[in-house]
Parts: sequence; structure tokens; C-alpha cells
Amino acid sequence: MTHRRIVIGDVHGHYDTLMTLLEAIAPTSEDRVYFLGDLIDRGPRSAQVVDFVMQSPYPCLLGNHEQMVLDILGHGEIYGPALQAWLSSGGHTTINSYGEDGVRQEHIEWMRTLPIYMDLGDTFLVHAGVHPQIALEKQTSEQFCWIRNEFHSIEKPYFPDKLIITGHTITFTLPGVNPGKIAQGRGWLDIDTGAYHPKSGWMTGLDITNSMVYQVNSYESLVRQLPLEEAVVKVEPSKISRRRPMLFS
Repeated sequence: MTHRRIVIGDVHGHYDTLMTLLEAIAPTSEDRVYFLGDLIDRGPRSAQVVDFVMQSPYPCLLGNHEQMVLDILGHGEIYGPALQAWLSSGGHTTINSYGEDGVRQEHIEWMRTLPIYMDLGDTFLVHAGVHPQIALEKQTSEQFCWIRNEFHSIEKPYFPDKLIITGHTITFTLPGVNPGKIAQGRGWLDIDTGAYHPKSGWMTGLDITNSMVYQVNSYESLVRQLPLEEAVVKVEPSKISRRRPMLFS
């Protein structure tokens, strides 16, 4: 039996949803599971999510929310100017999940080690996307963790031979995409279906080997499995505004 390659979108502190999702996926010791980052913030159990992924054999990318933690707490003291932005982006729930002792230093050090992309050969994993006008080797976490519209509006694939899989932007914020659906553009798939957002609540795992989608809802007792072709909605680049949207994820 061929091992599966499974990619999990933004978790955002929803530990119980993640556990149910992994139960539905039922990865074996031969399967390879990858996290796209944004394990933390907004949901109630960020500390537990980080603990789980740290102790698992599953690689994880750096997301913009982990980057915010490093910007604020990664210097040995709190960096004030970025603090309010983090708190307003769900950081307060992360702080609450750690209790009185605060974000653990070993978690901060682990976040420092997270890669900003993973190249799997035929598939390229990155949290937010890539800048279509910049060579890959010249891009940084500013592009890989934060980019939105410049990436989603590309007219032709960035790679001729690789599919880019991202999280970061909740799919229903893209034109024509309903909550829970996966968005498909020119050479990319976005699988952040908004696990924390009350309009959606869906957390997604994508089995790229078998083109199967696993989803669990954070707010309702719903678990579903469906072929990728039934879950995906194509996004037309011309319908995406070049203006930076509200930060949802």
C-alpha cells in the first residue's frame, strides 16, 4: 500500500477539532502528515495544539501567527509595538491557553525552527503563497507567511511542474467560494476553510495522494469525507481585487 501525503490547514487553537480530524483521517505510521502553520490564536487551546504537533512526527510550516509570536516574544522580552496587533488577531486566546506562566520558552524556540516552505517535488507547501514577480530564493517570510491578493490573482502557475498548497486566507473570502469549500487558482489550492470562523467552522485535511478531502466542523458535530473534485471551487484571477483585504487569518 502506498503511503498517503496529507496536508492540514490552519488549526487556530481548535485542538478538539484537530483530534477529531486526525481520527477521521486515521494516518498510519507510513503516512506523511504536514501542517501549513497558524496552529495558534483565535481558538481556545493553542498551547495544547503546539504541544501535540511538537511531539508528533509531523512537519509544520511557519504561519503568520507564529511569526507574530516570534516578533513579540522571540527577543527575550516583549516587543510592544507589535503586541496590540497580535492581541487583536486572536493572541489573547493563546495567552489564556498557557495560563499564568505565559507562552512557554520551549514553544517559542520550536517556532524558530519552523521552515517557511516545504518542496515535496510535485507539490510545494507554503503558508500564504508566493509573490509571482519575485524569484523564490529572494522571497522571505514577508511573502511566504503574509501574501494574499498578489498571489491569488496570478494568471499562470508560478511553477510549471508543482502544485502550491496554502492556508492563510479563508476560502470563503475569495470570490464565488462558499464556506467549507477549497479554492483553486492557477497552480494553487487554498485549504484554509476557516476552522475558527463562525461563518464556516470547517477544518480541512487534504489527502493529496488520493485526492480526498476530510473535514470536521468546530461548532457542529459534523465530519465529512469527499473527493477533492466535489470540494473545490475555481477562482478567477480577474475577480480578485488587488487591494489588500481585511486580515481574516
